[in-house]
Amino acid sequence: MSRIIDWMRGIKDWMESFAERPGAMYALFAIAFVESSFFPIPPDVLLIAIAVSNPKKAFTAALWCTLGSVFGGLFGYFIGYSLMGVVGNSIVDFYNAHEVWAKVVEAYQGNVGFWFLAGAAFTPIPYKISTIAAGATQMDLLPFILISSIGRAGRFFLVGGLIYFTGPKIKVYIDKYFDKLSIAFVILLVAGFVLVKYII
Repeated sequence: MSRIIDWMRGIKDWMESFAERPGAMYALFAIAFVESSFFPIPPDVLLIAIAVSNPKKAFTAALWCTLGSVFGGLFGYFIGYSLMGVVGNSIVDFYNAHEVWAKVVEAYQGNVGFWFLAGAAFTPIPYKISTIAAGATQMDLLPFILISSIGRAGRFFLVGGLIYFTGPKIKVYIDKYFDKLSIAFVILLVAGFVLVKYII
């Protein structure tokens, strides 16, 4: 676990290094984009760093994060729709999520696909798996974009709003309890996969 925490701290420091650079918003967009299709670390880390460094930019950062995530979700959709055999299966293999994948595909083929996508867009349920599955099962694109936009905006604007109203205090809290928060993040990530496995 200590290696995972050290790795996550390195990722956190790397992402936070972008916070006060001129291209911070572009970096946030890019990280949100790749997280929605294959990258394991959520963009919330950089979103928090940007918002803490300048709370007035919290909602702007949340917007960039939402846009990057939705476009990244569309890329994930494209992977599932057109590149499942070449790319999509490799992503499922990387996360060792074969059982979860089967259940997600089953959900999308049934009547709960929309609800699953909404939950994945807002909660720790892996959003990248849901976007790829939506493409693989050829979910209607317009509802996919609408649900993804609402779910992702709800999540990131909630984070941005918390920073806007609490200011730097939350950054101090994150730095102080980073190890415990890292463990909690890993637990939530695993819980997301478990929820898919046992609830769907």
